Amino acid sequence: MPRLLAYRLPDTPDLPIVPAPGRREWWDDTLRYAYRCLPLLMANQNGWWILNDRAFTVRWNGGTSTADLRVRYGEGDGDGDTGPRIAMSHFGHGILTFHIPYLLRTPPGWNLLVRGPANLPKDGAHPLEGLIETDWAVATFTMNWKITRADADIGFAAGEPVLMLVPQRRGELERFGPAYAPLAEMPDADDHRAWHDSRMAFAHEMVAADPAVAADMWQRHYMRGTHPAGERPFPEHQRRLSLREFTETAGLPEAGRR
Repeated sequence: MPRLLAYRLPDTPDLPIVPAPGRREWWDDTLRYAYRCLPLLMANQNGWWILNDRAFTVRWNGGTSTADLRVRYGEGDGDGDTGPRIAMSHFGHGILTFHIPYLLRTPPGWNLLVRGPANLPKDGAHPLEGLIETDWAVATFTMNWKITRADADIGFAAGEPVLMLVPQRRGELERFGPAYAPLAEMPDADDHRAWHDSRMAFAHEMVAADPAVAADMWQRHYMRGTHPAGERPFPEHQRRLSLREFTETAGLPEAGRR
C-alpha cells in the first residue's frame, strides 16, 4: 500500500488532515441536483483536505506590498488571538499564504498536487495550485490564495478546508499520446449513438412533462455504469471514493518512516 506520510513540524498548530467528503453545503442549499452528477461527486472526494485551525478575516486594500493585506485573528479590528498563526501576508499582491505544519512525503515516483478544495468556490478568494516532488523534497511548501475582492472582509472559518492533497504518479501525463480521430473510428460508436438517441428522447419527455414530475426525472446510465443499450455495468465503475484516514505511524516498518 502506498504511503502518504505527514511529518508534523515541531511547535506548530494542529491542522487535521481528512478525506475530502462528497457533500457540499452550497449544494444542499441551492443545487441538490448536483448530487446526481457523478463526475462532480467523485471530484469532491478525490483527495485529502487540510482544515483551518482557527477563524480569521483577511482584508486587502488592492495594493502590491505585504502590508496591503491584513490578516485579523480574534474579534473586531484588533488582533486579540495571540496563538500561533498559519495564515499571513508573505508575497504581496493580495496573496494570502498558509504555512502548512507538515512535511509531506509520497512514495518514490509520486508527486503531490496541492490545490483548492474541489467544487467549493469561495467568494473573494481563489486558490493557487502547486505540483511538488514530495518523494524527495525536504523543504516545506505553502498554500496560497489570491484575494480577488479589494476592500472587503473575507472570512476563513475554523474547520474550513484550506487545501486539497492529490497524489499523482510523476510522468504519467507525459506518457499519453493525444490524437484526434473521427467518431466513426471509435470501436463503441454504436453505444454512443444509442446514448445520444436516448438522451434526446429523454429531453423531449422532460419538456412535455408536468414541471413537478420533470423535477424528479433522471437518467441514471452513467451513475449505474451502464450503457443505454444494456444493463451490464462497467466492471470497474466507481460511485464513491473511500480514502483512508490518516493514522499514527506506530507499527509502520522503519523504512516507511524515513
